[in-house]
Amino acid sequence: MRDKPVALVTGANQGIGLQIAKDLVAHGFAVLVGSRNLKRGEAAAKEVGPDARALQLDVTDQASIAAAAERIRKELGRLDALVNNAAISNTSKLPGQSIAEHAKLTRPSNVSLDEVRAVWETNVFGVLAVTQAMLPLLRMAPAARIVNVSSGVGSLTMNSDPACAWRSIFGPVYPASKTALNAITLAMAIELEPTGIKVNAVSPGFTKTNLNGYAGTETVEEGAREAVRVALLGPDGPTGTFTHAKLGTLPW
Repeated sequence: MRDKPVALVTGANQGIGLQIAKDLVAHGFAVLVGSRNLKRGEAAAKEVGPDARALQLDVTDQASIAAAAERIRKELGRLDALVNNAAISNTSKLPGQSIAEHAKLTRPSNVSLDEVRAVWETNVFGVLAVTQAMLPLLRMAPAARIVNVSSGVGSLTMNSDPACAWRSIFGPVYPASKTALNAITLAMAIELEPTGIKVNAVSPGFTKTNLNGYAGTETVEEGAREAVRVALLGPDGPTGTFTHAKLGTLPW
């Protein structure tokens, strides 16, 4: 694997993350399939192919993050791309409950703070923790890229428009966690711009995955497309952007 550029995709044992891993391998990367459950990660890596390797990584566990970074340092020596894909939408949604029904139970006036903390722990603090741990490895690469998988439902500009289709479900749990992730993305991009490390956020769209109970309308292939494009940006590519494969640049 040392003769190929190396990518780490978090939450890559299923859904969009798994597809991103497959696509990056197709573009010549050796891919580390990040997974909380190592056995699931190993099964996913086998599905991706010989240029994939499972990596136990729980983005909410600092010891797990540190161990993953140390393994990459020892075995590969650098990291060319980090795709922060791991995310959860909730911990309390009941089977069969629609997104709209769940949104009514997670309004600012009634949401459980434990629910907010649990989702933000993965979607916001987990991304920051993993990025901090992997930065020394990213700095060793000639042209490293960081891709944060966000969501259009986190856009403050779009949600402030009464005509926005998803405005009614904007709330403090998943949507606001992606708003915070966008802010962290921009902060990272600003800090790292002088180093040449590009940091961008992407929206996969409403993709049919476990995250939304497979209620999405787009395929995982469509959902992975923008993250892969941004991970492959050349030296003249942008940093500090928020984009979608079909819609182009999205407002923060």
